[in-house]
Amino acid sequence: MTLHSSSTAVMDSPAAIERPRRLLSIDLLRGLTLAFMILVNDNGDGNGAYWALKHADWNGFTPTDLVFPTFLFLVGISTVLSTAGRLARGESKQGLFLHVLRRSAILFLLGMVVNNFPFFHFATMRFYGVLPRIALCYLIVATFYIYFPGWRSKAAALVAALVGYWILMRFVAVPGLGTPTHEIPLLSRDANLTAWLDRQIFSPGHLYERTRDPEGLLSTLPALGTILMGLLTGLWLQTKHTLRTKANYILLAGFTALSLGLMWNVDFPINKKLWTSSYTLFAGGLSMILLALFLWIADLRKPSQESGNSFASTALLVFGTNAIFSYVLSEVLATIFGIVHLGNGQNLQQTLYGLCHRVIPDVAFASLIYSLGYVALCWLVVYVFLYRRRIFLKI
Repeated sequence: MTLHSSSTAVMDSPAAIERPRRLLSIDLLRGLTLAFMILVNDNGDGNGAYWALKHADWNGFTPTDLVFPTFLFLVGISTVLSTAGRLARGESKQGLFLHVLRRSAILFLLGMVVNNFPFFHFATMRFYGVLPRIALCYLIVATFYIYFPGWRSKAAALVAALVGYWILMRFVAVPGLGTPTHEIPLLSRDANLTAWLDRQIFSPGHLYERTRDPEGLLSTLPALGTILMGLLTGLWLQTKHTLRTKANYILLAGFTALSLGLMWNVDFPINKKLWTSSYTLFAGGLSMILLALFLWIADLRKPSQESGNSFASTALLVFGTNAIFSYVLSEVLATIFGIVHLGNGQNLQQTLYGLCHRVIPDVAFASLIYSLGYVALCWLVVYVFLYRRRIFLKI
C-alpha cells in the first residue's frame, strides 16, 4: 500500500496528457457507501434491526442491498479515472497491468484477513467474500480496459454478461436436480446452478451459508456487469461534454437501467444473493441516480472548495478517501468485539448492545443506536490516525 493524497480526476480521452481536475462527488458517494456498509454490517441485533438495515431474505430488495453494488460501481469509475491519470504520467500498458495485478492480489489477501481473522483454520476458511469479489472483478475489467479501451466492447460485454447469466440460470439443468421452472423452481435457494457449482468447488465449511455463498463463483459474471456499468460511466465522464450534461445523461441512464431491471424482475427476480441480471440493472441504475445527485450537489451547485470545507462533506470524505482501510478496520474490529468475552458471560458486542437495549427498550431502535455508535467509532479512528494527518492509504 502507498501513502498519498486522494484525488479523483476526469480526462477528455484515455490518451490525454493533461492531469484533469478532481470530482469531489466520487469520494463523497464512496464515503456515504462505506458509512452505510458499516452501519448495516454491524447491527446491534441482526434479527431485530429495521428492515431497511437488513438484506432481503431472498428475492426482493432493501436499501441494504444497494451498498455492495454501489461500491463495485464506483470501482468501475475509478478504474477509468486512475488509468487515465497513469497514462497522463506516461505509464505503459504493461506497467498498468502489473499495477492492476498487484492491486488485485492485495485486495484478495485483505479479503482473506477480513473473512478468517483471527483463526485462519483451513477447514473453515472462506475464500469468497466482498473483497475477493472486488479483486476478481477489478482484475478482469481493468485488464480488459487497458488493452481494449473503447466503450463499445464494454457495452457488448455488459450485455453478454447479463444475458449469459440469465440463460445459465433460467435454462441450464442443474445436475442431479433438474431444469429451472420444470423439475425445480426458478431461483430455488439451494437447487440453482450457482449454489450447485459452489458445492462442487468447496465443502460446506468454506461457504458462508454452507449450501451456497452470496459471493459465489458463477454470480461473479453479473457482478462484472455492475463494474462494467461503472466503467462505462467513467468513460462518459471523460468526454468533452459539460459536467451538467454528463450528470443529466447519467441520471437518464440510471432511470433507464432501473426500469429495465424492474421489467426483467418479472421473469428473472431481483435477488442480491444470486446477483441476478435484473438486480444488476436495478441496483446499477440506483447507483447512477445517486452519482448524478452527488454531481449536482458537490460539483455543480456550489464550488468544489466550498463543498469540500462543509462539515457533511468532511464527514463523508473521512471514509471516502480511505475506503478499503475503513472497510477492513470495521470488519476486523467487529470480529474482535465478538471474540473478546467479559466476566458477565457475554462478548464485548453483546455487552455494549445490552447497555443500549437497557436504555432503549425498542429492539430495532436500540440496534440502530448501537450501529450508529459503531460507525462513529470507526470514523473517529480513521479521522484521528489518517484523515487529520492527510494520510490516504492507496493500494
